[in-house]
Amino acid sequence: MAERLLFLTGHLAAPRLRRTLESLGPVDFSWEVVDVGVKVAALMTDAIVRRRLPAPLAADRVIFPGRAALDAEALSRHFGVPFERGPDEIADLPFFLTRRPASLDLSGYDIRIFAEIVDAARLDEAALLARAKALAGEGADVIDLGCTPGLPFPHLERAIGRLKAEGLAVSVDSGDGTELARAIAAGADFVLSLTPSTLALARGARTVPILVPEPPGDLESLLAAFETARREGIAVILDPVLEPIHFGLTASLLRYAELRRRLPEAEILMGTGNLTELTDADSAGVTALLLGICSELGIRQVLTVQVSPHTRRTVAEHDAARRLMFAARRDGALPRLYTEALLQVHDRRPFPLGEAEIAEARAAVRDANFRIHVTESGIHLFNAALALTGREALGFWEGLAGAGLDAAHAFYLGQELAKAELAWRLGKRYVQDEPLDFGVAAPAPRAPRRHFAPAGPTLRRT
Repeated sequence: MAERLLFLTGHLAAPRLRRTLESLGPVDFSWEVVDVGVKVAALMTDAIVRRRLPAPLAADRVIFPGRAALDAEALSRHFGVPFERGPDEIADLPFFLTRRPASLDLSGYDIRIFAEIVDAARLDEAALLARAKALAGEGADVIDLGCTPGLPFPHLERAIGRLKAEGLAVSVDSGDGTELARAIAAGADFVLSLTPSTLALARGARTVPILVPEPPGDLESLLAAFETARREGIAVILDPVLEPIHFGLTASLLRYAELRRRLPEAEILMGTGNLTELTDADSAGVTALLLGICSELGIRQVLTVQVSPHTRRTVAEHDAARRLMFAARRDGALPRLYTEALLQVHDRRPFPLGEAEIAEARAAVRDANFRIHVTESGIHLFNAALALTGREALGFWEGLAGAGLDAAHAFYLGQELAKAELAWRLGKRYVQDEPLDFGVAAPAPRAPRRHFAPAGPTLRRT
């Protein structure tokens, strides 16, 4: 028997909701749209739904608008039918209805993130701990203390102990054998980077060494060191080293593939900083590509650096990318339609309304409050008496000059129109009174924004 879906909405959205559902064509569920008696769907409340929705419900699932402040769990208990929050926009409903529930789970991942604190010796223990906690909060699994050639690190042991006392896994990255030996003696979980000639430092230790080729790029030396470690019972992670663009990138990627072919079960690490840090491109896309390669090759360790200002969110980007790639590989699917965390500059579906929907919304308005929408053609500003369109926030000034705006309204419309212009230029989803969503590139506000709704201005013209 086909699943029966009940869609709750308000007066204004009901016709468009029905048209959208009808446009789906043949589906494996039956549906009904119920107007609960409010003008704007987002204004429905639990009390209104309980009062106006007769029980028992002839439905297997009830879907309500994403912006409605309803308690899905409480309503499910009250009616004995599952209530589910739908998308904010009706335009997103087709994808919402055809999604695979299992695919929405992004909690799984199998890649460990090492996050390096560059020039760690320059920071005292308190500063190192604060930085480490921040990186862990963004998704880092291991805090890597990056040593600096020629710069003493007298508090290395204390720093390792302090971080581990806080429950953090620690690695130490140094080219100095003495520093690596100190790190191993102090109980570091990992050390970067041992070579075939320094592998002996890890004998008898619980610390896991990350091995790199010696000389650089020599895969055979790395394979030989792995065999030595295996004979001596030393668990190691192998790093063929990812090189920057025009300095061996393609050859290094081929080394990773060849290493995996020759050692199908080996643990491998990829340091992504040589691309994210040394390429003037948004790091989210670079990270997604590299984590996709890691997913294909079974590389379960990545070392990240976020020093350059343009990579200041790269740990969070790696965290989002590893979850995306894990889910896509699990489902045997392309890494798309799971999350928009890495769609930072351009949205996949930026303009949910077309010109016809704008005209319909404009005709339904009976009050003085301004509505702002963004379509592919530009920005639309209207209320019951005034309708303006444009592509630049300043371009609305002349049209609003005679609208009787007070200072509060002018400020409000100015900031909303500036946000709308940015959304139109970038191809971002614009929602009035809500911040633009830049994925993990810009963390969401810590607290919900106060909804600014000043009294409507005096209408002076049509």
